[in-house]
Amino acid sequence: MNQYETVFIVTPVLSEEQMKEAVKKYQDYLRDNGADIVHEEHWGMRKLAYPIQKKSTGFYHLIEYRADGTLIADVETQLKRDERIIRFLTVKLDKHAVAYNEKKRKKSKDAATEKSEA
Repeated sequence: MNQYETVFIVTPVLSEEQMKEAVKKYQDYLRDNGADIVHEEHWGMRKLAYPIQKKSTGFYHLIEYRADGTLIADVETQLKRDERIIRFLTVKLDKHAVAYNEKKRKKSKDAATEKSEA
């Protein structure tokens, strides 16, 4: 099993609830097909570098997961077919990227713990 990271942009015309529903669809799809979700981040509404489908903003969401390589093609097919997704990118993480992500998460968790103790 390899570790992957998929970032996708959801169209900004959706309500908050509809956007969460779209994200949940992919979380469930990954879990139902044997993927183990390691980490997730919702980056919120961000400005795009250039207009896509006449839209200048979008909801960004990142999912980091472990899965077989055969699942990636299926996930990307689902993302392409979904009208709510305007862009996506899936990256296979090597051991250095996995270690970096874990270190970054631990660091942010420690900072949050220190902040709550103060």
